[in-house]
Amino acid sequence: MVQSFQSPDDLANALTGITDLTFQLPDPEDEQIAELDFQQQLDSAWQVCDRFDLQTDIWRGRILRSIRDREKKGGDGRGTGFLNWLKNREISKSQAYALIELSNSADTLLEQGHLDPSSINNFSKRAFVETAKASPEVQQLVTDAARTGDRITRREVRQLSDEWTAMSSDLLPDEVKEKAAGGSVPTRYLAPLVKEMEKLPESHLNAIRQEAAENPDVDTVKQLTSDARNLSKYLDAAAQVQTINQSSLDMEMALEEALRLGCLNTAADMVKQAAQVEQTVAKLYTTWKRLSSLADRLYVDTGATTPHLRSLISCMERLAGEVIEVQLGDNERTIRLRILSDSDS
Repeated sequence: MVQSFQSPDDLANALTGITDLTFQLPDPEDEQIAELDFQQQLDSAWQVCDRFDLQTDIWRGRILRSIRDREKKGGDGRGTGFLNWLKNREISKSQAYALIELSNSADTLLEQGHLDPSSINNFSKRAFVETAKASPEVQQLVTDAARTGDRITRREVRQLSDEWTAMSSDLLPDEVKEKAAGGSVPTRYLAPLVKEMEKLPESHLNAIRQEAAENPDVDTVKQLTSDARNLSKYLDAAAQVQTINQSSLDMEMALEEALRLGCLNTAADMVKQAAQVEQTVAKLYTTWKRLSSLADRLYVDTGATTPHLRSLISCMERLAGEVIEVQLGDNERTIRLRILSDSDS
C-alpha cells in the first residue's frame, strides 16, 4: 500500500494554501476591472475549488471503501451496514461506488509510480477521472506533463490521448503520421478515424489507407472517418438482417456500388432500418400472442354477470384479433396489420 497521502497531515500539506476556501472575488459590477483580469481571478478561484474537490472525493472514496470492506468481512452478507451508512449521509449507492472507483484509480496510479503525489493538485477533477480511465501509455504522458507543472484539464488529457492513438496506430499510413507530426493534420481528427478503422475487417482497410496516403489532409481524413463509420454501420446491420442472410444477395458487390455512387450512408441507414423492422415485428408478434392468450383466458373466466369485463374483451379484439387496427395520431388514419404465421398458410 502506498504511504503517500495516507494521513490527514499529508493531505493538509498537499493542500497548503487552499484548505481555507475563502476568496476575495472581484466585484462583477466594478467596471474598472479589466475583463481579462476579472476572468483570470475567477479562473484561479475555480481551479482551487477543483483541486480541493478532487482531494476530498479521493478521501471520501477511501472512507467508503473501508466501510464497505469492513462490512464484507463482518457484516450480514447483504451489505446492510454499508447501505445504512450511505442512507444516514444521504449518499446514493451509485455515488458511493463512483467515489470508490476514483479512490481506487488514485491509489493505482500512485502505486504504479505514474503519479507524483505533489502533482495531483495540477489536475482538475474531471481530468483526473479521464486519466484514470486511459491506457497506461496515456497515463504516463499525462502524469509526466503534470509533474512538470502543467495544468491538466480534461482537454489536455484528450489531446494527449488523441496523439497517442494516432501516432501509435499501425492502421494509419506513414504519410498521415508525418503530417500529424508536422502539425498540418491535428491528431484530434486522426483519433476518430483510427477508432472507426479498428471496427472494420482487414479486407476493407486497404482502400482507406490508400486514400489517406494519397491525400493526407484534414478534409480527406474527415471524409474517410465518415466513410469508415458508415461502412461499420453497414456491415454490422447487414449481419443482423435475416432477410439478407436468407437471400443470394452479394453484399460486397452492393457495397462497392454504394461506394462508387457515394451513397453508402443511405445504404447503411436502409440496412439498419431493415434490422429494426425485423426486430420490431418479432417483438410485435410475441406481444400480440400474449395479448390474445390473456383475452381468451379472461373470456373463459367471465360470463353474463360481468358485462363490463366482456365489453373490455370485445374492445381488445381490435388488437388481439387476426387483424390489428391502430389509429395514428389525430389525423384519423388507421393502420391495419394482418398476422399470418407459417401455421396459417
